[in-house]
Amino acid sequence: MAFRLTYRRQCRYNTKSNKQRVVKTPGGRAVFQTLKKKAKGPHCGDCGKALIGLPRLRPIEYARLKQREKRVSRAYGGSRCAGCVRARIVRAFLIEEQKCVKQVLAEKLSQAKEKEGGKKPKKK
Repeated sequence: MAFRLTYRRQCRYNTKSNKQRVVKTPGGRAVFQTLKKKAKGPHCGDCGKALIGLPRLRPIEYARLKQREKRVSRAYGGSRCAGCVRARIVRAFLIEEQKCVKQVLAEKLSQAKEKEGGKKPKKK
C-alpha cells in the first residue's frame, strides 16, 4: 500500500542526506522517520582494507569516543592493519641486516687491501 507522506524537515528533495523510512505509529498513522547516513568505517592507510576491532561511525562521532575505543593496542593501532605493521617491522629489520652485511664486507675488503699492500714489490 502506497502512503502519501510529506517530509518532516525542510529539505524536499530525495538526496543522499535526506533518506526516509516509513514507520507506523502506535496510533496507526504512517510517518517518515529520517535515517542516518551509513558509515564507511576506518581503513588501513597502506593497503586500504577495513580495520577490525574499531566501530564504524560517522566522522564527528569519533570525537565522542574514548581513546581506547578509537584504536587497537598495538603499534600503529587504529591506523594500519596487522599485516602491514608486520611487513614494516620485517622491512626495517632486513634493512638493518643489510647495513651490517655491507659493513662486514667493507672491513674484509680493507683487510685484504692491507695484506696485499705489504706483499707487492715496487716496480722500477
